[in-house]
Amino acid sequence: MKAKWIAAMVCVLMFGTAIADNHGVSWDSLSDGQRQVLVGFADSWDSLPEGRQARLARGAERWAGMTREQREQAQGRFQAWRELDDDRRAAIRERAEEFRSLAPEEQQRIRQNYQRYRQMNQDRRQQLRDRYRRMSPEQRQRLRDRLQKRPRPRPRD
Repeated sequence: MKAKWIAAMVCVLMFGTAIADNHGVSWDSLSDGQRQVLVGFADSWDSLPEGRQARLARGAERWAGMTREQREQAQGRFQAWRELDDDRRAAIRERAEEFRSLAPEEQQRIRQNYQRYRQMNQDRRQQLRDRYRRMSPEQRQRLRDRLQKRPRPRPRD
């Protein structure tokens, strides 16, 4: 039961495609997999706010399609989220909202930069982190300004 509760909570945090209409999501419209994940909400489903029903349904749909390894990773991320203090969670939510407000091209550029960073070897990543930490706030701002002004590389065909 604990795993199902964790799964349901993970579902609340995940994003997916919308399946709700203006009248919420009926329990009967959920797939068998979604109902299995959300069984703990069966008795109170109709009393949940429409938005929460939609988020839970989307999350349960994603959860049901995950492999065991993906589920374990998601549970680990959820546990790490729960261990954060309220200020840190608020800051993360704010940054996520800022990211979602960016143009799709800018979001893609950020994702690509992150992937390039992740592909660097551990030593190179540590060098970059150390160099950034040694910078003064003014140097950091100049770096950010310079990076904003530089021309974007053209995508290769």
